[in-house]
Amino acid sequence: MGINTTVEFNNPSARASLVGVAGVVVLGGLSVVAVAAGLWKVLAIAWVAFAAMAVGAGLGTRTGSTAPHRLVWGYGLASGAMVTSASMFLVPQAIGLGSGAGRPQLGGLGVALGLVVGYSAHVLGHRLTHLEVGVDLTTAQITAHALSAGLIIGLVYGSMPTLGLVLGLAIVSHKGPAGYAAARRLARRGRSAAALLLPAAGVGITAIPAAVVALPAVAGLQAVVFGFAAGIFLHIAMDFLPRCEAGSEIDQVCAIHEESHELLDELRTHAVGSTVVGGGVVALAWVALTA
Repeated sequence: MGINTTVEFNNPSARASLVGVAGVVVLGGLSVVAVAAGLWKVLAIAWVAFAAMAVGAGLGTRTGSTAPHRLVWGYGLASGAMVTSASMFLVPQAIGLGSGAGRPQLGGLGVALGLVVGYSAHVLGHRLTHLEVGVDLTTAQITAHALSAGLIIGLVYGSMPTLGLVLGLAIVSHKGPAGYAAARRLARRGRSAAALLLPAAGVGITAIPAAVVALPAVAGLQAVVFGFAAGIFLHIAMDFLPRCEAGSEIDQVCAIHEESHELLDELRTHAVGSTVVGGGVVALAWVALTA
């Protein structure tokens, strides 16, 4: 029995699964803190993000082959919703806070910083794929993304608790398709999708403590942070835009089908349509809630 336990512990897939379960336990503990502090919106966003990625990963695990239409619509709906949400709710808030401090440009500076930092982290993080680091890079990258997104969500909602729940839910809307795609990549490598429990819980793990701490009531600082959040989420949204080009993830999925070139052309129309629908849903929801 001792030998079997050692083998299981030394199995990278088993270790990743244990870390994933530990992440869920941590999120459960932090949820108690959120309830005590009355952070209901942050708590809801955290668990919706967890459920979306868990369901997406479950579908990715059970599906025999990746369905390109499903992947395109998942990415398109999520990216369209995120672009619209960040542009409608975070950017105006950042500029407004900057105006309150006498410098509306501070909000724009934050947006620029978020876009540049998001892009830089993505490009430099990609270099890790060429290194032997002893961990699954798919899980590591998506976990880092979830933790950073949660940190921003926590700071934003902790500083502005009057923000609507629609914003947060739209921001984490990409968790479903992200979990699906990550699970498919892990399955192709013979890895367990249970490792994705950690990034699924990652938003809440950082969002709840950040919301408890909140930001100082300094308009200029809040303007930069809100702008930075908008820039980060705009970068994430653009990264999730379904790209039906040669060498893209969708192209790799199409390669397992016959007549993949014709399929890729067809998917371009679906990519545009899904993105428009994703943004339109958020806009219509805002109109309905503010009418």
